[in-house]
Amino acid sequence: MERHELNGENDFLNEESLKNLQTENSPGSAKPRPGNGKKNSSHFYGGLITGMAVSFLIICVVYLAVRIEQRVGFVQGSAAQGSVAESSVLEKMQTIEQIIRYYYYQDEDIDDKALEEGVYRGMLKSLGDPYSEYFSQEELESLMQQTEGIYYGIGAGVQLDPESSYSKIVKVYSGTPAEEAGLRENDIIYKIDGVDTYGMSTTDVVGLIKGEEGTYVNITVVREGESDYLSLDVQRRKVNIPTVEFKMLDDEKAYIQITEFDSITVDQFAEAMAMARGNHMKGLVLDLRGNPGGSLDAVVEVSQMLLPKGLIVYTEDKYGKRQEYSCDGKREIEVPLVVLIDGNSASASEILAGAIKDYGIGTLVGTTTFGKGIVQSIIPLEDNSAVKVTISRYFTPNGNNIHGIGIEPDVECIFDGDAYYNNPDRPDNQLEEAQRVLEELIGE
Repeated sequence: MERHELNGENDFLNEESLKNLQTENSPGSAKPRPGNGKKNSSHFYGGLITGMAVSFLIICVVYLAVRIEQRVGFVQGSAAQGSVAESSVLEKMQTIEQIIRYYYYQDEDIDDKALEEGVYRGMLKSLGDPYSEYFSQEELESLMQQTEGIYYGIGAGVQLDPESSYSKIVKVYSGTPAEEAGLRENDIIYKIDGVDTYGMSTTDVVGLIKGEEGTYVNITVVREGESDYLSLDVQRRKVNIPTVEFKMLDDEKAYIQITEFDSITVDQFAEAMAMARGNHMKGLVLDLRGNPGGSLDAVVEVSQMLLPKGLIVYTEDKYGKRQEYSCDGKREIEVPLVVLIDGNSASASEILAGAIKDYGIGTLVGTTTFGKGIVQSIIPLEDNSAVKVTISRYFTPNGNNIHGIGIEPDVECIFDGDAYYNNPDRPDNQLEEAQRVLEELIGE
């Protein structure tokens, strides 16, 4: 399920390298908007101070980690920028905790772990960036399971909808509980089991949706064209979702859909391309609709199976540090290419679509993409939790940053949802248009 995001969403600073660096560099569309066990207090402060110290230290060391192992755009010298981890701040936090413990009317609601994690989550949330967030150990483990294509859930992709500050369904996978329950792409997730999701990160939304296998989750959605909320009960099951689908549309045209870019995507795409060539395709439709992104490494490797020799994408951090990703052109696609895109094509999928457009090796059909031109990196902490932080912008080969703008199609075609959902044959007018364009290209 958000996606996860780009290098961002699945790239890790090596823990061993982090420890070495710590030693070396230690600093001395308007949508509706309706309205525990305890530990010793000293443990809370110890964990709090340790957590804030670790956060401060990470800021100081990650720039050097860029040169050693990962493409992370932090820089040394944060000490000169000041720190919130001062005694006055800690004293105020202690006072607030004492107020909570003394005045809050239900002791059973006071959870030391939740209070501690609230500090970490609050630091990331203060950035006002929906893509920067804190992961507990459990959340991090769950995220890693998803990147392997297997998880317990409902079989739907979720992405933040910035206009409403709610999450929305961007992909409903075939044969899953989400499809069986009647969820649709672009459904706005209003409530989960009665909990309003306004302002929640996609990680938190996914956490509410997932649960014990065989149980049900109630999802209240806002759907365009409906006058009232829709309440759907969806069963949680073990979902094994391939990220690549292949089929021959006819004797000449191959179809490959990439639903997201995960660690398993590269091999699946290579296999799909081999089958397409084995069927003597004369043209290819590449479907990136509803693809929320994923791993930068994965999209780079997929791009290397399609693009000519040259730049695929480059990133720049706030210090001007540039990282380039290139292709040797040895596996450039040799047949006409049409790429399907829509408003839910984001992040890594926009990298691929943008490069194809810049090189002019394919025709983009559909609607303007989401417009996520920034990169996040997941940085693990010593207690097996992690923080995900936006660390750079990315640019297409021609130097375009599409953040907040998106990529426009060469041939605009708006999806006819009424025709699709009201007909059991599921007519897809965008795919039909892509085939028409591809036929013209093959005939040239």
